[in-house]
Amino acid sequence: QVQLVESGGGLVQAGDSLRLSCAGSGRTFSPYAMGWFRQAPGKEREFVAVITWSGVSTYYADSVKGRFIISRDNTKNTVFLQMNSLKPEDTAVYYCAANQDNPSTAAGAYDSWGQGTQVVVSS
Repeated sequence: QVQLVESGGGLVQAGDSLRLSCAGSGRTFSPYAMGWFRQAPGKEREFVAVITWSGVSTYYADSVKGRFIISRDNTKNTVFLQMNSLKPEDTAVYYCAANQDNPSTAAGAYDSWGQGTQVVVSS
């Protein structure tokens, strides 16, 4: 497994931007597809975005498409989530996760998880 640590969360106003980072360690990063998920209070964890190990392909949840951008730098073992035009409904704990197999929107497909970083968007 790879160890993951998220950072970059915080309190922002609607319309603002945030950039989340997820640093990996323990094993080489590049063979993993990397995903971002989020969990709001009282709700189930939901898929946000995923990027293939090469970084060539990405996929987004409809709720964030056009506003969020996932990217990665395998030389730094880091994956990013650029979040623009934030809305109050984006408020959640954001988790990054690593998947040794194919990129997936299902949380159960991921082998390793970070501890999460809190994002709060005020209206």
